[in-house]
Amino acid sequence: MDPILLLVPHVALSLIGIAFGFVLMRDFLQARFRASVVWIFLVSTTLTSLTGYLFSRDQVLPSHVVGAISLLVLLPTWLAWRPYRLAGGWRTTFVIGAAISQWLNVFVLVAQLFQKVPALHALAPTGSEPPFGIAEGLVLLAFIAATFVAWRRNRVTPVRFQ
Repeated sequence: MDPILLLVPHVALSLIGIAFGFVLMRDFLQARFRASVVWIFLVSTTLTSLTGYLFSRDQVLPSHVVGAISLLVLLPTWLAWRPYRLAGGWRTTFVIGAAISQWLNVFVLVAQLFQKVPALHALAPTGSEPPFGIAEGLVLLAFIAATFVAWRRNRVTPVRFQ
């Protein structure tokens, strides 16, 4: 398959997943669940991870490892959403799983930005320089804080489906 023909839908799915992931995180902070947002996030994020394996490579790359981790995290997240419908502890599983999946999406986005945007690439050409680590560390800290707040709000507030 032509890599460009695969790249466009892969990137589009990824950007859709990231955009809807941020909407979902906002919804978590308001202790609400909109089915349309959840479905678009879960489907696009799952398809992003799956389509990443369709690119021809001779070796296992970090992107393959992140994709595998993402799929492993998405499995209980999907189960929490359907068939368990956020019952009991499944709501916590869903909130934490979706937040981790979104963080993985953003982690890859930041890595791609450092590879593709010339100004960022100049700051961290190999991806092992401090500016890259600082950026990824700040993203991780922001997600840990947001996930903690979302978990706290969703463990005591009744589920509001919209």
